[in-house]
Amino acid sequence: MRAIAYQNATAIQNKVIPVAMKGVDVLGASKSGTGKTAAYVLPLLNKLQKVVKSEGKVVRVLIIVPTIELADQVSRTIISFSKYLDIQTVKVQGGSKKIDQITRIKQGVDIVVATPGRLQEFIKDKKINLEYVNTVILDEADTMLDLGFLAEIKSILKSCTKPKQMMCFSATISQNIKKLAKEFLNNPAIVEVSNRRDVVNFIKHRAYKVDKKRKAQLSAKLVRDMGVDQVLIFVNKKETADKLFEYLKEQGIWTSIIHGDIKRGGRAKALTLLKSGKSQVLVATDIAARGIDIPELPLVINYDLPEQTDDFTHRVGRTGRANNKGEVITLLTINDYNHFSTIEKHLKLNVKREVMEGFEITDKQPRQARPRKKSLREKKGYIDYDKKRKFTYAAQKKKREEEKKRKRK
Repeated sequence: MRAIAYQNATAIQNKVIPVAMKGVDVLGASKSGTGKTAAYVLPLLNKLQKVVKSEGKVVRVLIIVPTIELADQVSRTIISFSKYLDIQTVKVQGGSKKIDQITRIKQGVDIVVATPGRLQEFIKDKKINLEYVNTVILDEADTMLDLGFLAEIKSILKSCTKPKQMMCFSATISQNIKKLAKEFLNNPAIVEVSNRRDVVNFIKHRAYKVDKKRKAQLSAKLVRDMGVDQVLIFVNKKETADKLFEYLKEQGIWTSIIHGDIKRGGRAKALTLLKSGKSQVLVATDIAARGIDIPELPLVINYDLPEQTDDFTHRVGRTGRANNKGEVITLLTINDYNHFSTIEKHLKLNVKREVMEGFEITDKQPRQARPRKKSLREKKGYIDYDKKRKFTYAAQKKKREEEKKRKRK
C-alpha cells in the first residue's frame, strides 16, 4: 500500500472492509472522494487471489458503473492494487471498439468493469458469460437510476446465476436505492458514513451574484485571478458548455470540454489535457460529475446551478478529495437565489453572497418580503404566532363571550 501512498483507511473503508471480507451483502453510502472504490476493491482482491487460476480464467466479479469516466477510474484502481497478483481486469464500455473488448474477454478475465448499455449488448449477443460470477458491485447506483438504467441493471442482474455476494454503493440511500437493494441484496449490512446533508470539511464555499449576460466574463476573471493550474467548470447544458468553451478560448485561456455529444476519445483527451497541465480549464456537464478523479483539484466553479442538491454535492466532491483542501465558487443570477437557499438548507451551508468589483448587478432584483418584527412578548416566548395565532384568537373570543354572559346575569 505504500507504493500507492495509502497510509490510513478512510471512514467508509473502516466500516465496509470488515463486513465485505465476511462475504456479507453491503449497502453503502458515502459522499464523493471518501474512498468507496478501495473499500470494495480490497476485499474483492483478497477473495479472488485465493481462487483465480492462471489458465482457463472466467469472469468472477462484475462491477457496474454509470459512466465511461468512472469505468476508467475503477479499472485504474483495480490494476494498481492488483499489480503483483495474477488477476486480469477488462473494461466493457461504450466509446471503445467492441472487438477489442471481446478479444480481451476471450483471452481470459477475472474482473469486468462495465457500463450498463454496452454490457447488455454483450449479454444479448452472447459475447460474455456471467455464469461463474460470484460477486456483483453496483457503484454510483443512484446515478445509474437517475440516468434511466434501472431496466438494464435488472436485466443484467438476472443474467447472473445468483451471485454469492452483492454490494451496492451510492452517495445517498434514496427510496429507489432501497427498493433495488430489497429486490437483489440478501439481508445487507447498511453502512452509511454520512448523510446527504453533510459537506466535506476541507472545501471552502463562495458565491458571486452576477448578471446573466456577464457570467462568462466573470468566469474568465475568476480563472485568471485565482491563479490555480486546474479549474473544473460545471454547466447544465451541452449548448452552454460549447459557448463557454469558445469564449474562454477567445480570452486566451487554455480550455478543454466534456459533454454527452463528445465521443469517448475526445472526453479522455480533454481530461488528460487538464491532468497534464496542457489546459487550465475543463468545462463539463453533469455526465462527468461522478467519474472525474483529478488528484488535488483546487477549484470547482458552478457556472450554472444544478437542479438537484445531490448533483451539487457530486460536483463539489470533485475537489477536497482524500483530505486535500479545495474551493467551490457558485455563480448566481437573479433566478438562482431561492434555489441556492434551498441547497444551503439541505447541506447546512451558509454561503455569503458577494458581488465582484466591476460586476455590479443591473438585472432587476426579485422582491423579498420583509420579516415582521416580533414583539417583546413573542421574543420572551409568551406567544407563538406561527402555531397559536388561531388558537389565541379563538380563546380571546370565547373569553369575551363568557364575560358578556356574566354581565347579563
